Amino acid sequence: MKANNTQGNKSIAIKNAINVVQWQDLRQLTRGQIVYNVILPYPFLLLSWWFASQSWYVLACGASYLFFAAAFRQAHDGYHHSLGTGKRTTTGILLLLSVLLMTSLHSIRATHMAHHRDPLGDSDIEGSLAKVSWWRAMLGGVTYRLDIYRQGLRLSSRRNQRIAYLEFGLIALVVLVALVLTAFTFPALAMLAQILMYHILTMTLANASVGIIAVWGVHHDCDETIARTERNPLVNLLTFNLLYHVEHHLFPAVPSKHLPALAKRLDAATPHLTKQHVLPTMATIMEFINNCWNKLKDKYQNNNNSDCPIRKRFA
Repeated sequence: MKANNTQGNKSIAIKNAINVVQWQDLRQLTRGQIVYNVILPYPFLLLSWWFASQSWYVLACGASYLFFAAAFRQAHDGYHHSLGTGKRTTTGILLLLSVLLMTSLHSIRATHMAHHRDPLGDSDIEGSLAKVSWWRAMLGGVTYRLDIYRQGLRLSSRRNQRIAYLEFGLIALVVLVALVLTAFTFPALAMLAQILMYHILTMTLANASVGIIAVWGVHHDCDETIARTERNPLVNLLTFNLLYHVEHHLFPAVPSKHLPALAKRLDAATPHLTKQHVLPTMATIMEFINNCWNKLKDKYQNNNNSDCPIRKRFA
């Protein structure tokens, strides 16, 4: 009964937001914004490869994170046809990103659309990770990704399945080429092998961490709404607006570029939908620390009282 009431509250909140907030104008993108959307991840990718070729792995990891986050945003907009490109171009972008990200985006796309149709419902395998504890979400990253692939292939059309299998084949080819290149001692080939092995490793780790960040982080403990959001400008800059997640769920046709503007409209019209943030505020952190300290202090005092026979006698 509680679950049904929760789902009812979420449906009402969604309908109210859609009716109150003006958003259709935010679907439009200028030519400059479309070009920005298309080229966004690739400078970070080239930078990470150059750092890796110089064995500057700390800097390479920073650039790889920025590439992965920007590419994740590009793929996310591609799922919803909000990149500003045509369908064929979007398909080509997703195919290229699948190879670069070492993951099949067309299989993930199928489960993502199911996630939007029934967010956090029984049929939502993508959102299932939000229902477990944070440590289980972190440890289940690899198996979660495999479950997404299986469900995505099952939900896909035949055309989408063929593209997904092509993506898996190209990813396997990249891994095979990287392994073969490690056997050569020519400087140029050895450097290429070094870059490829670094890239494969970092993308594998990044894909394994998607569940805890992009699913559990934005969906856990959402009772009245379907997702969380974020208002820290630096965090939103470093995540390329990906944490404006309740905004995205309410209006998935709005491109990531315009989510900050949509967030301002939601804050003004329906603030109760944007009160749950991804990252805790400083006040919340201090309250948590104080509660933990008080519990430890009470436990320590109770243990001392129970262990001391004199105190027991006079008690």
